[in-house]
Amino acid sequence: MFDAIAPRYDLLNHLLSAGIDKRWRARAIGSLELTGRETLVDVATGTADVALAARRAGGAARVVGVDFAGAMLALGLTKVRAAGESRQIAMVRGDAMHLPVASASADAVTISFGIRNVQQPELACREMARVLRPGGRLAILEFGVPRIPGVSALYLWYFKQVLPRIGRLISGHTAAYSYLPASVGTFPPPGEFMKILRQSGFGDVRAVPLTLGIVYLYVGRKP
Repeated sequence: MFDAIAPRYDLLNHLLSAGIDKRWRARAIGSLELTGRETLVDVATGTADVALAARRAGGAARVVGVDFAGAMLALGLTKVRAAGESRQIAMVRGDAMHLPVASASADAVTISFGIRNVQQPELACREMARVLRPGGRLAILEFGVPRIPGVSALYLWYFKQVLPRIGRLISGHTAAYSYLPASVGTFPPPGEFMKILRQSGFGDVRAVPLTLGIVYLYVGRKP
């Protein structure tokens, strides 16, 4: 499914979020407090938007982007080369539940809108803790459901009725953008997911609602 929608993935991300997705990613990267010396692992890197953003403005010194979708990685690699970042950003095919990264080798880990797609998210969280050095930071972006009654109803209507139709029209894939609201509906709520992060070895765990709770930024640190 992800290979099939890869050619239109970036366009749809920006269109369906009205461009706010760029701000969400910037907020996640900002939470890592990068100094320009760090190694960052971007899990479910997709087309490398986070990897590239993390390199800009004095961000990470080196980024390893990991994804299981070959077509996504190919597009990401094209963007990395076009940006002249081939030496600083490595694109690697791999599974979030078995990261091809050495233990305690990273200063920061990110995963943006990918944790809900992992078959066993608790295993992926343990893997992210494994690859971090002590004191390393984690930033996860994932969709949520707004709790404000009127906003919640409007958002759910857009998310379940409008978004899948636009996604199907532009991507040409019948299931991908119906899968999105379905996967969000089955993902653990913020309180439960924070518990998973703590059980996986993270401390200082917080869930920060963004854009009225449409998205949550989960942050943590490896003790």
